[in-house]
Amino acid sequence: MSEATKPLLSISNIEVIYDHVILVLRGVSLEVPEGGIVCLLGANGAGKTTTLKSVSNLLRSERGEVTKGFIEYRGKRIDRLTPNDVVKLGVVQVMEGRHCFGHLTVEENLMTGAYTRRDGAGEIQKDIDLVYQYFPRLKERRSAEAGYISGGEQQMTAIGRALMARPNLILLDEPSMGLAPQLVEEIFEIVARLNREQGVSFLVAEQNTNIALRFAQYGYILENGRVVMDGTAESLANNEDVKEFYLGLSSDGRRSFRETKHYRRRKRWLS
Repeated sequence: MSEATKPLLSISNIEVIYDHVILVLRGVSLEVPEGGIVCLLGANGAGKTTTLKSVSNLLRSERGEVTKGFIEYRGKRIDRLTPNDVVKLGVVQVMEGRHCFGHLTVEENLMTGAYTRRDGAGEIQKDIDLVYQYFPRLKERRSAEAGYISGGEQQMTAIGRALMARPNLILLDEPSMGLAPQLVEEIFEIVARLNREQGVSFLVAEQNTNIALRFAQYGYILENGRVVMDGTAESLANNEDVKEFYLGLSSDGRRSFRETKHYRRRKRWLS
């Protein structure tokens, strides 16, 4: 495979274990192309966050490790690097639940995203101005303490902080969590703009399958720590099993809880 056709990110058959005994991921493989938006779908506990932390190498802080397989970014193995080195390469994770520094202002939070940079205050200010172009609401709230702004504004701050590292790839964990549908739509629209206009690639872990498949080009579905299905966003959105279990739709009308439990036991990807 030539350098031009290699994926930006390649996860190859990884296994992740916590505390040396708890197997969380089993043979997970996926790819993110340069300039792509890829979604990682599945219910709570399926292994989405662990997959993202495997890439950013934040597993070690939680006594987790990749014990099999490997992860490559632009052809270079990164699963043995420190989180700081991964950020320097251009891979940044936006954590689930936003995790802003509540005692700092919005702008101070943005500044923390530039801690690995050494290109001077002028370039950093240019990027703060760029963040405000994409998130004008943050410019209005720039002096407010992040602990007192809305959940949507905190999510915008977290994404803006990631942009300050000038990433090529953002790992975005559950951006819709706890937000009103209108705000979720707004944030995904901005993700699409950043992808289109700035060339930032995204790997998005998301339970809201409907909106994720609308904005991504490709998707992977995780269950019990393994990939059970993957395909283009369009093909997944039109798949009957995906409609049934992740979009709340079915071609033959509503099912009773008893019928749903039975149908879950015969899912094609678990047989």
